[in-house]
Amino acid sequence: MEAAAAAGGVEVEEGVTRVLLVDDSPVDRRVAQLLLSSDSCAGSFHVIAVDSAKKAMEFLGLKDGKEQAIDMVLTDYCMPEMTGYDLLKAVKALNPLKPIPVVVMSSENEPQRISRCLNAGAEDFIVKPLQSKDVQRLRNCSTVRPNNVAKRKPLVLQPSAAGAALPSGRRANFAGVAMPFLSVQVLHSSSVEVSQYVPLLLKLVVMVYAVLCVGELLHRWSSGSGCSLALWCA
Repeated sequence: MEAAAAAGGVEVEEGVTRVLLVDDSPVDRRVAQLLLSSDSCAGSFHVIAVDSAKKAMEFLGLKDGKEQAIDMVLTDYCMPEMTGYDLLKAVKALNPLKPIPVVVMSSENEPQRISRCLNAGAEDFIVKPLQSKDVQRLRNCSTVRPNNVAKRKPLVLQPSAAGAALPSGRRANFAGVAMPFLSVQVLHSSSVEVSQYVPLLLKLVVMVYAVLCVGELLHRWSSGSGCSLALWCA
């Protein structure tokens, strides 16, 4: 999108970084546009492209005083009439308390040039052409954070069939009747479970009694008491 087509306000979704791309080279400008608009960026950037620093100043409102909502300026260093370094200083002076992040690009990797831009307030310096590995560097320079947290739907408790069928004025009465009924059901189920173990308990008692009888019989026989089993059992 060229600046002429973006004369109005820039409306984007939350979490998207609005980038003003400034480059006099149509090829480099197109490469940066395609990269930042690709699927690999997952819609993280909205690009507005201009071909000169002067047009960038007009878009930002540095000339007529009407500021545009931009989250980042990505500018080439070497441009005619007004360089990217001059644009960098103008953007930083626009709002000293909350300056717009500026990233400078250049096809020449000159340490003096890089140091000059960083000292003037540039967030980063990238050697052209812009590549996929540079996307994360741009994200790090942006003050916009991606909106990756999915909105959770509020938990809605659905009323039960019985509660929904009854009017609100009768639900309290229904609850009062239901609670004793549920208590009876619990007691009934508990008594059924206990009754299943009664025969087993009786068999266990009989076995214990038989063992005691045999033990007592052996004890008397060994001591010579002469008591018969029939009399002892009687």
